[in-house]
Amino acid sequence: MHSGPDSVAVRSETSLAQRYRAVRQQAHRICQPLEREDYVIQSMEDVSPAKWHLAHTTWFFEVFVLKAFMPGYVLLDERYPFLFNSYYIQAGDRWSRPHRGILSRPTVDDVYAYRSHVDEAMTRFLDGNVSEEAWTVVEIGLHHEQQHQELMVTDIKHVLSVNPLFPSYHSRDPQPTVKAPNHSMISFEACVTEIGYDGSGFSYDNESPRHRQFVEAFELGSRPVTNGEYFAFIEDGGYKRSPLWLAQGWDLVQTENWGRPLYWLQQDDGWYEFTLYGLRRLDPEAPLAHISYFEADAFARWNGCRLPTEFEWEHAATKLSMSGQFSDEGTFHAAWPHEEHNGHDAGKVGADERSRSAFTALFGTSWEWTCSHYSPYPGYKPVDGALGEYNGKFMSNQFVLKGGSCATPPDHIRRTYRNFFPSHARWQFTGIRLARTT
Repeated sequence: MHSGPDSVAVRSETSLAQRYRAVRQQAHRICQPLEREDYVIQSMEDVSPAKWHLAHTTWFFEVFVLKAFMPGYVLLDERYPFLFNSYYIQAGDRWSRPHRGILSRPTVDDVYAYRSHVDEAMTRFLDGNVSEEAWTVVEIGLHHEQQHQELMVTDIKHVLSVNPLFPSYHSRDPQPTVKAPNHSMISFEACVTEIGYDGSGFSYDNESPRHRQFVEAFELGSRPVTNGEYFAFIEDGGYKRSPLWLAQGWDLVQTENWGRPLYWLQQDDGWYEFTLYGLRRLDPEAPLAHISYFEADAFARWNGCRLPTEFEWEHAATKLSMSGQFSDEGTFHAAWPHEEHNGHDAGKVGADERSRSAFTALFGTSWEWTCSHYSPYPGYKPVDGALGEYNGKFMSNQFVLKGGSCATPPDHIRRTYRNFFPSHARWQFTGIRLARTT
């Protein structure tokens, strides 16, 4: 993880304690619409109960900050590290991930009491003289919590989706349907481009070192693919045409009976999609979400295109940022209505801004699959200790996604962010932006 001079500047303007409280309270706001029963369900292995997310992020601060840097701190419960460690082998033994949903105890109230206990200790710690080393770990912890806030939203959606009552997470009405912007392909010349984080604030270690990368001339779609465009792929027999699919993807189509994106449902009176607002008629103008890498790849091939590389995507985003065609880090919003939740609204960009920009919704709508395998940059070295397991050990059998989704905290998005998931994953807000070699 990287932390530079700007991190010190932030401390002089906004106290660490204020930043800590703001991030931690955000998790509580995300959980506010939940019933107690919603907190404990694990609907599949990839999903963790909301209760576990709340406890795990608390464990992170207790173990990596308080126990490490606060003299005399005693764990609230010595059993909690075993229950709430996720994958940090160097931090000790862990409870089985697929069985997080059977932990009825500690209760939801116990977990909130755990959070209060750690928050009180962290407030005392952060009001003192925090060393640079401790500050770096706190900063990682805050971004780690924001990652889990996004996971909480996507996990809650999956939990609610398996209920035949199709309950709604939202209490308010969704945004009205808006016609998707026209689609075009934006051209970029072949060049050597700089890839990786070059700022002085926070970034994860997998965004570095910054390095040169050659890209051939290419074109990138001006906006993400819509539901209606993907529906045309389905109507054309896309899920029945093996030449469109990678072998492993075709096997999943057959064994898992894939025939539509996750959360799409066909009923007697038409197509529906389960959303955070409950079950709603499929909106053909809305940006597509919840598809696997295999589905994205097959759709692109059906369209006579391909998925972009992560380097093409980042180069295009950098070029447009330098030209002033959209705002830089921390101010990205979706350009036409998409799902939003009580914690982080996707927002809307006005028509005047949309008409000035070559791209629409490059950030903050759905994570966009790239065809780049998640691999280390030249010269990459993970940090020492258990925190070195944060990103580096997952650099196999994953693909890079770019751009952030409507569930991503807005100040957590940047051009160089490298999200990664296995090729079969569908429960995240994942979509498609087309590319072509010219």
